[in-house]
Amino acid sequence: MTQHVLFIVTNAAVIGPQSRKTGFFFAEVAHPFDVLDKAGIAIEFASPAGGWTPFDAYDEKDPAQKEFFESKAFRRLNRSRKLSEMDAADYDAILVPGGLGPMADIQRNPHVHQAIARAWTTGKLVTAVCHGPCSLLGVDLGDGTPFVRGKKLTGFSKKEEYDYAREDVPYELEDALTAEGAVYSSAANWQPHVVVDGRLITGQNPASAGPLAKELLAALKANA
Repeated sequence: MTQHVLFIVTNAAVIGPQSRKTGFFFAEVAHPFDVLDKAGIAIEFASPAGGWTPFDAYDEKDPAQKEFFESKAFRRLNRSRKLSEMDAADYDAILVPGGLGPMADIQRNPHVHQAIARAWTTGKLVTAVCHGPCSLLGVDLGDGTPFVRGKKLTGFSKKEEYDYAREDVPYELEDALTAEGAVYSSAANWQPHVVVDGRLITGQNPASAGPLAKELLAALKANA
């Protein structure tokens, strides 16, 4: 039976006091899509507002990115479904890609929170990469305890942000996650790092998107 993964993607095209151009980081959708699609996993795209999803850092020299850019799936992504009209329990997993865009409209979004809580409480896999774990901040499963408290995870590190977008983001993701009780870890800047803690799978940065997808695929197969 075909398994389904819901990608929750940003609609934000700019961020910060200088209106820096942003969106989702292209590799963080293209690389997981490549891994999952080739394994026969069905993928659907949602966003907070629905419709167009701006992107950043497209690299046409990367075969997986070029293939995705030219695919029907990319066209579907740009007609993404409105997240509030969907039920995360209809999918086997959700995946929140990064880029700076999520720090504008994914973080602390009530519909994103609802999707994560719904996925988690119905036994699904919850995955996020780079700035995508900002989606986990403020999630409450109903008992007032932060979702991330005591969970092992990663996300874009403070060291990486220092040279990348420190002036553009509203807060340091690493600090915010640890403030809610997450057991945070990271590797060297821009090196792959994936943390699996039960049904929660997180990746540190763009280089972690493909490896995260492989961990997600393994988990999906184990749950099939």
